[in-house]
Amino acid sequence: MALTFVRTGELIGAKWSEIDLEAGRWDIPADRMKMRTPHIVPLSVQAIEVLEMLSSLTGTSEWLFPGDRSAAKPMSNNTILKALERMGYKGKMTGHGFRGLASTVLHERGYAHDHIELQLAHSPRNSVSAAYNHALYLEPRAKMMQDWANFLENSLHGGRVIPIRNSA
Repeated sequence: MALTFVRTGELIGAKWSEIDLEAGRWDIPADRMKMRTPHIVPLSVQAIEVLEMLSSLTGTSEWLFPGDRSAAKPMSNNTILKALERMGYKGKMTGHGFRGLASTVLHERGYAHDHIELQLAHSPRNSVSAAYNHALYLEPRAKMMQDWANFLENSLHGGRVIPIRNSA
């Protein structure tokens, strides 16, 4: 979740058929999205590495995260909350919290509001703009997602936060 800032339901329902590791993208179909429009998630090198490791564990399933009681269903909605609780984040972080964190940090670092909002799969509030602008900004979003993953990775080393630089 931290590397993609998708909604909890989008992550839980993720299928291997939606992931293209070669192209570095995750195509979530419209019927699984809150706003009922397809969503493309550019995948960072780090996200691809995580997915490759996950594939060795669950790659034979339809789901990235199959349920523990039935592989025919994805994991429970509570799994993420329970995992965060076990890591000591109860009351401090939720799955959805990764979205707010990413948005805040990327805005503070000067990334384009439109790119962040598209990555979060938010619809434009202006219906006229939404009717005319169908740009996906995939290239700058892919760069933003790689910069974000580098920031997260660098932040883990020695507990030091190393700022990301926006060259866009």
